[in-house]
Amino acid sequence: MNTKRRGIFAAVIFCALVASSCGTTKVRRVDADKIIDMDGNWNDNDVRIVCATLIADCASSPAVAQYRRKNGRNPVAIVGKIRNDSDEHIDTSIVEKRFQSAIINSGTLDFVSDKNERTELRDERLDQQTNSSAETMKRLKNETGADVMLLGSIKTMVQKEGRKSVRAYFVYAELHDIETNRILWSGENSEIKKVIKRPAAKL
Repeated sequence: MNTKRRGIFAAVIFCALVASSCGTTKVRRVDADKIIDMDGNWNDNDVRIVCATLIADCASSPAVAQYRRKNGRNPVAIVGKIRNDSDEHIDTSIVEKRFQSAIINSGTLDFVSDKNERTELRDERLDQQTNSSAETMKRLKNETGADVMLLGSIKTMVQKEGRKSVRAYFVYAELHDIETNRILWSGENSEIKKVIKRPAAKL
């Protein structure tokens, strides 16, 4: 085999090896509530479990029932900042929205728009003052003020020994009276605990 043919043959073999090593990406759909832990970090199932249990506890608390008896209506709620005090990156905006959905679906607290949403709504009302008909434009300074604000935090406790670690999550939530700063309810969820074993390092 001459040099030119050897070069062509080597190129063909190389391309065949590259093609065989590049498999296609495979995607498999699963149920949204299926628990999948890829790396042991905080995930969507943890958010669902924590938010559902904490809001159920809040909605059934004596403080909420007492407020309803005293005022003849549900307290109007808003979700404030959920702080990430853990040792990993957690998108707390997802937790805040989950809390919001759980509050609305509980039926025991009414809900108003958050700070960012209120800004958009106010801009729209201002625009309507100039561009909408008198019959359809919405009035200014007619918002429903929130009575209570839900605040909270996510913390972690990590134990390590060799390639094994244990991660425990502590999620706290409190319902604050906006006018008086009184804490009407406080809850904790510490159900999320994971044992993680990392593979040995390859030499």
